[in-house]
Amino acid sequence: MLFIDNQGIHDPAINLAIEEYALKHLPMDDSYLLFYINQPSIIIGKHQNTIEEINQEYVRDNNIQVVRRLSGGGAVYHDLGNLNFSFITKDDGQSFHNFLKFTQPVIDFLQKMGVPAELSGRNDLQVGEKKISGNAQFSTRGRMFSHGTLMFDLNLDDVQASLNVNPEKFKSKSTKSVRSRVANIKELLGTDMTIEQFRAELLRSIFGMEPDQVPQYVLEEKDWEIINQISKERYQNWDWNYGLSPESNVKHAKKFPVGIIDIRMNIKDGHISEIKIYGDFFGVGDVADIENALRGKRYVENEVREALSSIDVKHYFGNLELDDLIGLIFLEE
Repeated sequence: MLFIDNQGIHDPAINLAIEEYALKHLPMDDSYLLFYINQPSIIIGKHQNTIEEINQEYVRDNNIQVVRRLSGGGAVYHDLGNLNFSFITKDDGQSFHNFLKFTQPVIDFLQKMGVPAELSGRNDLQVGEKKISGNAQFSTRGRMFSHGTLMFDLNLDDVQASLNVNPEKFKSKSTKSVRSRVANIKELLGTDMTIEQFRAELLRSIFGMEPDQVPQYVLEEKDWEIINQISKERYQNWDWNYGLSPESNVKHAKKFPVGIIDIRMNIKDGHISEIKIYGDFFGVGDVADIENALRGKRYVENEVREALSSIDVKHYFGNLELDDLIGLIFLEE
């Protein structure tokens, strides 16, 4: 495994472009580890409705950058007290959805540091009931990354104020706010350290050697040219980060074990004239395939079922059955 040094860049539109570049362009005869720390920003999951996930007034007034990532999952707040890690590897067909495989080195490090972290639920690292890390994955053309946050010394008030969390998130949970459910690792450590020291210790633990001896892939000018192009075309692009949300007269949302699935439809003259699928689920396929299959179909169960009969729903949502998706499309309020 090679370490990629992002050269201390704090712009999420560049850091996510570095990650995408490594995933799609670097030789896969090696795997890679990338660390990055972002300036105050909200990183939106691939399938989420940005406008509904953020407190727009607070985000604007506090100059918080909003960037959509390639992976699924929920929106997260980043600032200079948050360390992000990304493992970039071949997709062997068994690693997607296996969050333990990629978080175990981080868990081992935290436990060694006296923080009793464990993988909990779908994709969180927790200490007791408190979340200290969220993780997400993306796969394409036999390659994947599994990335996560480490809330070291995050401004938790900004976390609460900048995000509009779907109330479905808290169903079956005793806590009713983000602020009451998260904790900073710095508070749990038995020793005082900066995030830079924490980063160095994590690097030392993962590679088993001093940080200055860790093998690296050094980004060169030719790499940066493509990275900056990716950043401009995707992560600095309003259409990608916000996108256009179609008007809808039907909204059905439900929390499944795979996450929240939120379907918006415009039903006109008994047909699905427009459809958009949002959520914090993890899937390999692009849900636009499902939207395209249903657009223009009559809003009746047998026609919708026939349109989806050849589609592997699990490829798009994880462990979800076709009947579950059909039930959500025709959910009775």
